[in-house]
This record gives sequence, C-alpha cells and structure tokens, in this order.
Amino acid sequence: MQSMPASVPDSLCYLNGEYTPLREARVSVLDRGFIFGDGVYEVVPVYGRRLFRFNEHMARLDRSLEKLRMPNPHTRGEWLAVLRELVVRHAEGSGADDQMVYLQVTRGIALRDHVMPKDLEPTVFAMTNAMKPVSAEQRHQGVACVTARDFRWERCDIKTTSLLGNVLARQISADRGAAETIMLRAGANGINYLTEASSSNVWIVHEGALLGPPKSEHVLEGIRVELLEELCEEEGIAFNLRPITETELLAADEVLLSSATKEVLAVTTLDGDLVGHGAGKGKPGPIYARLYAAYQRAKAEQSI
Repeated sequence: MQSMPASVPDSLCYLNGEYTPLREARVSVLDRGFIFGDGVYEVVPVYGRRLFRFNEHMARLDRSLEKLRMPNPHTRGEWLAVLRELVVRHAEGSGADDQMVYLQVTRGIALRDHVMPKDLEPTVFAMTNAMKPVSAEQRHQGVACVTARDFRWERCDIKTTSLLGNVLARQISADRGAAETIMLRAGANGINYLTEASSSNVWIVHEGALLGPPKSEHVLEGIRVELLEELCEEEGIAFNLRPITETELLAADEVLLSSATKEVLAVTTLDGDLVGHGAGKGKPGPIYARLYAAYQRAKAEQSI
C-alpha cells in the first residue's frame, strides 16, 4: 500500500456520511472522480468559524451538478450541518477560526466507461484547513502576474475537479516567480480577449469603472463576481461585464484578481511591466483600496 505523506494532516474530514481522520480516508480506485475527474467541487471561506456566502456557493454547486447530470447528495441544510461540524472540530483542535472548506462530489464507483452510468451513489467528501491569507507585503505592494494563451477546454463554467488545464496554467506563473497566470483566448475576429486566471477571476479598472469578462463557457462564474457588483454599487463604482481585449488589459489603470483565498488583490506587474499610469504606476490603486475595505465589511455581514 502506498504510504501516506507526512505532510498530510491528521485532521478530520467527511466522507460518505462519516467523519474520519483525513489520513485514514479512502476511496475506490474505480471512483469516476479518480478515473475521469468526473466530479465537481466548491471552496468556501470561513471567517471566525462562520461560512462566507454559503448560499451562493451552494447555488453554484447545484449549477455544476446539473450540468454534469448529477443529483445533489445533500440538501442545503444537510451541507450546512456537515460543514459547520468540520469547522468547529477543526477550530477546537487547531485554534484556527479562519478556514477554507473544500467539498467535492463525484459520480461514484463504476467500471471504466466513458458513458455516464445511471443511478450511481455519489462519493461525497469534505475537509477544511486553516486559511492562508495573502501576506501583508502582497497587500501593500500588489503581486506580479504573467499572461498566457487560454488552452483549457470549452466548459470552464463548470467547477469540475478536472483541473489539469488550470494546473498547467498555474505552473507557467510559478516557474516565473509570479502569483498568477492571466489567460487570453482568441476571438473569431483574431483579437485576444481576457477570460480568467488559473484560479482567480480577473478585473480591470478603466476610467474609474470596474470591468470584467462577460459570463460564458470560458469563464467560471466566481462567487466574487456577484459580490464585487454589490460592493461597487455600495461604493458608487461603475461596474460592467463585457469583452475585454488584450490591449485593454495591458493598458488598464488597475488590474485585480478575486478568489476565495485572495479575496480581492491588486496586480501591479504584468509580464514584467508595471501596471497603471502616472504616480500610481506599479502600486495598488484607489479602486482596489475601496473594494478591499468593502470586502472586509462584507465578511462580517455575510457569514453564517
């Protein structure tokens, strides 16, 4: 039997109705999540032992499952009970009140066949770890990113466990000492358009407005998309989702990332060039500062 790496913690996880130490959790090698990546997942931030925008995460889980023709194995209330139990137990054992909960549903166990089997019992897994927040230095200075061609598949709107394309994309930036890989996809007119980063949504600021790519099969509908729209409304910042060209990205006043782990984060270097203009060039900008502050307020107000 393959030995368990020492880096795997002995914290509790949830697997198919039972709470068990993570180091002892096992799934079948015939699970379609293992064979095909045939499953979906969510990552829910936890602040002060409370789940942030839980209902929005559950709604996206429902959408992903529906697109893969899979039933949701739990009601929303059952999910809430499971995740809260993990959060409390982990906090009591580790002292970490801020966490990142990961949950995953795969189609289940079956002999290998590309056709989707019917009436399988899904494999349900959830775990939680202490949150690793963005460093104070990154908040103050912003981060470096690189651009790359978006070579992933055509259904990036599904939050699937089939993440090899994202892994390869993230490695491009890791190899260059950057925080993220921002991806561009050629349109029918030959112009490159912004899609997203390997594990983040991407935004630009142009003339004081926050702009992001429109909803499509090339972009995951991030939980923070709706949240940032709400925060922009609160702050009186214009907000629009529309196609963004590579030229607009490179000429932006500000470039931002958003994700469960990054919250909202300023990009200050892109492909080795400083982002922005004038005195603020290469520094986190004013729209970022306003949205980050508003995000902190939302964390207190929208966690359950």
